[in-house]
Amino acid sequence: MRNGGDNRSRLLLVILIVTSLFLITLDLRGVAVMQGARNGAQTILSPFQRGASFVFTPVGNFFSDIAHLGRTRSQLKSLEDENAKLRERILTRKSIDVEVGQLKTVLNLAGKASYKVVNARVISQGSSASFTQTIIIDAGANMKITRDMTVISGDGLVGVVKDVYPNTSLVMLASDPSFRVGVRIADTAQIGILSGQGTSHAVLQLLDSQSSVKVGDVLLARGSQGDKPFVPGVPVGQVTYVADSAGAVSATAEVRYFAHLSSLRVVAVVVKAPAEDPRDALVPPKPFPTPTPTVTIYVTPSASPSPSTKK
Repeated sequence: MRNGGDNRSRLLLVILIVTSLFLITLDLRGVAVMQGARNGAQTILSPFQRGASFVFTPVGNFFSDIAHLGRTRSQLKSLEDENAKLRERILTRKSIDVEVGQLKTVLNLAGKASYKVVNARVISQGSSASFTQTIIIDAGANMKITRDMTVISGDGLVGVVKDVYPNTSLVMLASDPSFRVGVRIADTAQIGILSGQGTSHAVLQLLDSQSSVKVGDVLLARGSQGDKPFVPGVPVGQVTYVADSAGAVSATAEVRYFAHLSSLRVVAVVVKAPAEDPRDALVPPKPFPTPTPTVTIYVTPSASPSPSTKK
């Protein structure tokens, strides 16, 4: 029994080997029958392949996404950090550009009048125990700055040094309500006192009852004895409104400061005044436009004639 089974197994093996060799020979010779069989098999298996792909491809993509999720989050965090750094650089560049622009204008103003100045950056702005309108600058006794020195910007008068520390100084702004400065109307000898009001405007009080002032007049600092607290010739502001002076001892007017006191970045402290008064050399070439008076015309409609009645 065992020998008969072994013989059948050997015969089956021989038949399979011969058949395999036959099919391989036909395939190598390019017989059309084999190509058709292969195509038929492919046709039969294609639906199963597509079905398997439909089922298993999303599963593969899901696990692939999970594998790459950590990497994607890391890339997003890197991009966010890079964008934050770029924004910071842009803001820093804009701030530097503003400071450079203000530095150029203040040096130009000081150069025209031959003021000897020390440049300083504004490091804080606010109020102090003594004044409501102040700034702190990053220059003090280390830069030979002393009390009662004039502080200017590229547009004109900023204020006066009130307290000096080793590396910083406290400056009272011209807008402070306790601020007073003697001024002169440009191109004239008329003088007055300008008082801060806590805003971008001040009040001018002329000292001579015979003096007059008009809208558009430019005011310059008169200068003090020994050039402290004010050096002469610094542009202060322009008259924007003149009060009705009928019956008043002297004329009063509202003045707008040239300096932008709320947006200061760079200022200069005048440590030495010129040998001669610069007079009107620092009058701005393009001061504020003079306001045009507004005229209101009221029109009263005439009564329409009533229709006549014929009898």
